Amino acid sequence: MQATGGFPIDLVLFAMIAAFLVLRLRSILGKRTGFEGAPAAAVRPAPKPGASVIDGHAEPAPASTRALPDPAGPVGRTLSAMREADRRFDPAQFLAGAEHAFRMIVAAFAAGDRTRLRQLLADETYAAFERVISAREAASETQRTEIREIEEVTISDATLSGSLASITVRFVSRQVNLTVDKAGNPVAGTDAVTEIGDVWTFERKLGQSDLTWRLSAARSV
Repeated sequence: MQATGGFPIDLVLFAMIAAFLVLRLRSILGKRTGFEGAPAAAVRPAPKPGASVIDGHAEPAPASTRALPDPAGPVGRTLSAMREADRRFDPAQFLAGAEHAFRMIVAAFAAGDRTRLRQLLADETYAAFERVISAREAASETQRTEIREIEEVTISDATLSGSLASITVRFVSRQVNLTVDKAGNPVAGTDAVTEIGDVWTFERKLGQSDLTWRLSAARSV
């Protein structure tokens, strides 16, 4: 897997069909599954087979605003320390890749694509998402999520503990989220466009050959 700045190159957006996000997923995503214990359920998008998570060569998404922290501030200094620990890491490229990963995870969750999610999520986060997918399948429910626009992608926090790097990203997006039963009747969400705020944490060990940043925590705000 080739990568620059800490993200896989060959990721392609699969579809913008995802998520239970606002209602039933909101509670599950609220826990930092990779750090503080497993959540109850959760999440969102998916890409093409064979790709892995976020890579610095992600193409910029139209209309989104990406904001990096002040290099002189505590978060900016932590990002600089990550850069020193692994010269392949670049904050701007990370942010572009994180936006693509957001779309992929949302789509994969809505589609019930366990294979894709397994590549993109940390172990405990994946287990939480898988439980929600299984419950949805058992109820014969179908989820549809369309990301109409991602308005903001911002790094809000970063920590470096040994070689383990964690970066928290705030996403503001406009989405349609609707879950229907077997007969096509709505059971959750709405087909109206809604603005949603999400805070996701990605992590990877720096200096290793695996450049994939995996989702370790997610919550709606």
